[in-house]
Amino acid sequence: MTSARELVVEADGGSRGNPGPAGYGAVVLDAATGETLAEAAEYIGVATNNVAEYKGLVAGLKAARELFPDATVHVRMDSKLVVEQMSGRWKIKHPDMKPLAAEAGRVFPAGRVRYEWIPRERNKHADRLANEAMDAGRLGRRWEPSGSTASLDASAARNAAAPPPSGPPGDARAGAARARAALSGTAGTPSTGAAGASGTPTAGTSAGTSGTSTAGTSARTPGSPAARTSDAGTDTGAGARPTTGDGPNDGLFAAEDATATSSTPVASGDFEAEAGALAPTGHAARTTGATRADAPASTPVQPRGTAPQGWAGPDMGAPATFVLLRHGETALTPEKRFSGSGGSDPELSAAGLRQAEAVAAALAARGTIQEIVSSPLTRCRQTAAAVAARLGLDVRIEQGLRETDFGAWEGLTFGEVRERYPEDLDAWLASPKAAPTGGGESFATVARRVAATRDRLTAAHAGRTVLLVTHVTPIKTLVRLALGAPPESLFRMELSAASISAVAYYADGNASVRLLNDTSHLR
Repeated sequence: MTSARELVVEADGGSRGNPGPAGYGAVVLDAATGETLAEAAEYIGVATNNVAEYKGLVAGLKAARELFPDATVHVRMDSKLVVEQMSGRWKIKHPDMKPLAAEAGRVFPAGRVRYEWIPRERNKHADRLANEAMDAGRLGRRWEPSGSTASLDASAARNAAAPPPSGPPGDARAGAARARAALSGTAGTPSTGAAGASGTPTAGTSAGTSGTSTAGTSARTPGSPAARTSDAGTDTGAGARPTTGDGPNDGLFAAEDATATSSTPVASGDFEAEAGALAPTGHAARTTGATRADAPASTPVQPRGTAPQGWAGPDMGAPATFVLLRHGETALTPEKRFSGSGGSDPELSAAGLRQAEAVAAALAARGTIQEIVSSPLTRCRQTAAAVAARLGLDVRIEQGLRETDFGAWEGLTFGEVRERYPEDLDAWLASPKAAPTGGGESFATVARRVAATRDRLTAAHAGRTVLLVTHVTPIKTLVRLALGAPPESLFRMELSAASISAVAYYADGNASVRLLNDTSHLR
């Protein structure tokens, strides 16, 4: 009977500082009933997030083996890095991770373990244990099962599998119309796309004794008559999620997050970020407005009695998520000169190379990137190469991600263009169809190119997280189209060198802006 037993291992780890004080948590569940069979947690001293996650995986697998040595195991983690590496799809290059991955691979025969990435909202039990271990370590204590308040998420949230996307998102107004029609019939009804969305806690129980300890790890196993009941899905106590996972911004690219924060504005290099008023953007939510590349957008009116768009309605499935990385600085950046695709194609400066390494480290810590696509221009290729070296991924070049051709304005400052071509500059500022002097590209032309590129990439990468290393105009255009904003909004967004933004694209044609101009990794 034990040979047919299937177990679920959920594991997590975190570091308060990355590297910093770190700990892990793991839980073993009965796959058929969802019953908690064992828990493990340990404070491991100073380490990185990824090392803590791997140690949590090893502890969870060993706890499962002690219970049922012949079991098959389904590992679920919210670390894309660990899941992809242990599944054999990503290379393991970091020297601290190689021995841990090898140790995890030896616990069970490879054919009896499978790995699945899950959103962090479905990994709260292991996350809670990791936080408890770090809290105990901060006080100079060992994690004790008897004092644990970790609880299982609602079973529906654990087991619900998101349906695959039904097709390329594109720019379809029909998709937006379908979403609006669906929303109009759900007034006042909470979303049922994910369990627990209404905020109602679901009780879960965890029974156990506090007697099992393996390799310095305290573990709870079933058998104690003193069972506990707590509110599953409720984060209480000192251990909040931001202290664990794949980095300080872990989850901003994941489907459950709908808000984003803007970083402190930093001087931008490609000039289009400087033209007009600069208004730092604070947050954005999924919109269903018209997003045709050259169409003006009107402000949608929310009918009374209906739920806000993006807050309710049918499950959209797993989106294609584009993490939008602007390249690092070049020599032209601090001088605020036009630097497009028709000029000198400058390399990264020393500052730009440092920025590229910093953003590469941040993205590696998150562990969510699955593909890298870059503009053909040198500054983007160099930035993409720094990230690819960290993640062990290849870089694909996409011509559609190149910057605007600024014609005769290439290499000039705004003031110099004003002096030499005042009428052309006024026309360019007034209309997206006006091109720079000397045969450059208009913003309308760039928008059509970027929209076509977006449609190709979303069709090719449905349900995946892709890093696009590109420039100011393509990134702002993708954000503008996702929001259904008018062309003049391009002049009202700040986008710093080496900043990160993110947009998710759903199968019905809708989009959700997750992040804009994040430069926290540069501070």
